[in-house]
Amino acid sequence: MEKTFDVAQYVDCTALILDLEINPEYRESVIANFEKIQAIAQLVNEFLLPEIEASPTFEP
Repeated sequence: MEKTFDVAQYVDCTALILDLEINPEYRESVIANFEKIQAIAQLVNEFLLPEIEASPTFEP
């Protein structure tokens, strides 16, 4: 089963948690912006990085 990200639910729940009132006339625009952010984030998260080993100490 593939999980889908419900942007509208995310916006509503996050606003509730942050006690942030979103004016109803702006809600659809806020959701549209978060849909764009989600699409960009998905591209970034899908980008494969090479495996590297972290250095144990910092040497400038």
